[in-house]
Amino acid sequence: MNFLLLGAGLQGAAITYDLLRQMEGTTGLVVVDGNPEALEALAARWPDERLRTVKADVRDESTLAPLMSAADVTISAVNYWYNAVLADWAIQNGSHFLDLGGNNDIVAQEFELDGAARTAGVSVIPDCGLAPGLAGILGYWLADGLEKTESVRLRVGGLPADPQPPMNYKLVFSVQGLINEYIEDCVVVREGRIQTVPGLSELETLHFPEPFGELEAFQTSGGTSTLPRNLAGHVPDLDYKTIRYRGHRDQIKLLQDLGFCDGKPVQIGEQTISPREVLAHQLTEKLDLPGTDVVLLRATAEGWNADGKAVRRSIQIIDHHDDEQGLSAMARMTGYPVAIIAGMLAAGEVNPGGAHCQELVIPGDRMIAELRRRGVEVVERVSDPGEAE
Repeated sequence: MNFLLLGAGLQGAAITYDLLRQMEGTTGLVVVDGNPEALEALAARWPDERLRTVKADVRDESTLAPLMSAADVTISAVNYWYNAVLADWAIQNGSHFLDLGGNNDIVAQEFELDGAARTAGVSVIPDCGLAPGLAGILGYWLADGLEKTESVRLRVGGLPADPQPPMNYKLVFSVQGLINEYIEDCVVVREGRIQTVPGLSELETLHFPEPFGELEAFQTSGGTSTLPRNLAGHVPDLDYKTIRYRGHRDQIKLLQDLGFCDGKPVQIGEQTISPREVLAHQLTEKLDLPGTDVVLLRATAEGWNADGKAVRRSIQIIDHHDDEQGLSAMARMTGYPVAIIAGMLAAGEVNPGGAHCQELVIPGDRMIAELRRRGVEVVERVSDPGEAE
């Protein structure tokens, strides 16, 4: 199985580790990035004769085309705005294509490539990270195991293990992606119909085992991915919220109300800059904090089983930083799912051809088994809906 990975950043490192050290059957991996230092660090971190690094810009079709042609699967771990074009190139060169997604408009463009992908006999599967990605696969699998489903709740957060001021948060992925999640409208299902609600809305409290205790969750965009369109009409109520330590939502809401999320440039003295650029810079500077992170995930589906009994099916994951490999929890829980899917595609286990929703083609129980094989603790539970989670 030959893989092409675009991007040698945090998620790219976790994907590289998984494909070389945890995936069975990898015969070759080419990693492309424009940063030679990142490539050198990656090669030194996990030396392997199957690994080759290439310094190139992901906008350089002439370089990528032959690499895609030689790859069973191309994985994009670069900024989301490149993904539609990269998916098109992968199709033209006969390679399956996966990405970490996160932007609904770009994902929609990728689904417009369905016909071309079917003709080429390859699969395009966007949104294969944590959320979107793993959360949706698990949510769909939970709902599919009920005779009738009343609600699906997805709650996910990447948090510092040791929260510190100023926001009890540390940056663990793209700052631009983070801002988008906070400010863009969020797709939900209400009364069986697809609707949107504002980002940062519908604040709630929830509890996780100590040392976390009481946390908060609120609406953010992108996490539901294609799940609403596949469950609308079958599930009356579906939503996704991001988990944070208490008080974080109000801090972001204040910044938004003050206009710091606005992308339109303003004139300040002799300088022209957008408030969003300033915010992104400051978040990067101030939230690049020491210490390790943790990923919390809770997916629940409530409804009735085949016997007509009201039940709640739930999955909970608490994943920590890997000290031995130097991989953050966010990198693990974003990189491992896409690597698992890549392995399934390359091995021919999942090969529907065309552009597909990950939750419809990736079996949830298989994903759970592969995560457990990688040392991720996945706790499944069936309970009465009236019980505390």
